[in-house]
Order: sequence, then structure tokens, then C-alpha cells
Amino acid sequence: MKFVSWNVNGLRAVVGKNFRETFEAMDADFFCLQETKMQEGQLDLAFDGYTSYWNYAEKKGYSGTAVFSRHEPLSVALGMGVEEHDHEGRVLTLEMERFFLVCVYTPNSQDGLRRLEYRMRWEEDFRRFVSDLDKRKPVIICGDMNVAHEEIDIKNPQANRRNAGFTDEERQQMTQLLSSGFTDTFRHLHPTERDAYSWWSYRFHAREKNVGWRIDYFLVSDRMAPQLKAATIHADVMGSDHCPVSIEI
Repeated sequence: MKFVSWNVNGLRAVVGKNFRETFEAMDADFFCLQETKMQEGQLDLAFDGYTSYWNYAEKKGYSGTAVFSRHEPLSVALGMGVEEHDHEGRVLTLEMERFFLVCVYTPNSQDGLRRLEYRMRWEEDFRRFVSDLDKRKPVIICGDMNVAHEEIDIKNPQANRRNAGFTDEERQQMTQLLSSGFTDTFRHLHPTERDAYSWWSYRFHAREKNVGWRIDYFLVSDRMAPQLKAATIHADVMGSDHCPVSIEI
């Protein structure tokens, strides 16, 4: 079974940049999107054999998640049941027979870390949310989690120490999430691989120079880790400032 996750940074824009061809070539069972930046009815996008599920932000042109699935879920949930967090379309959960699939777009702490305090509340609530799911059946979490966890996950760690996405606070929250029963699939299969990034700034030819960050993840419940067959970063796929990541189970 193959899972793909991609922060498209505006789905309507990416549809004009070979999105359909990329989608079909990747041939996934589940294709998860973050930062769709759209409202219901703004785009007619369908693929044979797939059903799509959407969580739109209340604010237009902002955030948003979606999942295209070949398999019918038992249930679909929008948000995580916390009023403070559930207006931005950031969490979409499909309950399948053997697992939960959680597509997430974690809030950015913003310039000057002006949203870091909120981000910490989000992290605590999200960890509680997925841990509760994990008590019922295994969980697959995917998406743009807006943190480079370790120094190996970012090109210039020292220069970015207090920048959003690489603060000690955000990194510690990822450590706590993993410690609560989840496995970072890419690091599980590629523990020492360097220069493996999923996001690059549009400035300074960063992608061309591979000056990037690994902030897009697949996490799985620890008991699913033995089933992992592959975890891949598709840095050759263009169309967004992020590239797709995938796992095979």
C-alpha cells in the first residue's frame, strides 16, 4: 500500500503545473495534500478510482487539507475536536479498518515567532489527539509539520537556531511526539542520509543549490514500523516550494 503527502502551496496553481500527471504517475492508494488554499466549489478535480475528502479553512485562500483515497473509509473527521484549532482546515482524519490516516498541516510559528505560543498549545493538543487514536488502532500521520527535527534535517542549522521551524521548543515537541509511540519513517529507513530535504525557499536559488529543510513527514505508530518497505522524498517533483514524500507499507 502506497501513501503520498504533498504541501502544494495552492492547489489551483499546482493543477496548472502538471499536477494530474504527477498524481497519476505516483499511483498511490492515498494521496494527501496540505495548504490547498481553496474553498469548496473552486476547483473541479477528480481522478478515476478515487474519492476525495476535504477540510477547508474558514479564511479564504488559506491553509486547508485534502485526501484522495482509493479505499472507502469507515469514517472521516475534520479537525481534532478543539475549538481553538479547528477553523483553519489543518487536520483531516480517515478511519480505515486497520489504521487511522491523519493528514496534518501544522501551524507555522511565523516571523519573529509571533505564533510560537499558539504553536505550543497546538502541539500539546495534537499529540493528545493522535495518542488517543493510537489507543484504538495504529496511526499514520503525514503532512507538513513545519519543523526540521534534527540538525541533519536542515542545511544550515546554526544560522537557523531561532527561526520558525527550527527553534528548540518546536524540535522538542517533535521529540515528545515521537517518544509517545511514533516512528519517523524516513529516519527509520535512512538514519544517516544527509541533504535530504522537502522544502526550499523561493529565494536565493535555494532549491537549485539544495539549501533546504526536511519538514514534511510520515510518522507511524511504532508497532507499524516493521511493515515499512520504503520512505522516499521526491525532490525531483516540481510545482510547489515543497516536494512530495511517500511511504510504502
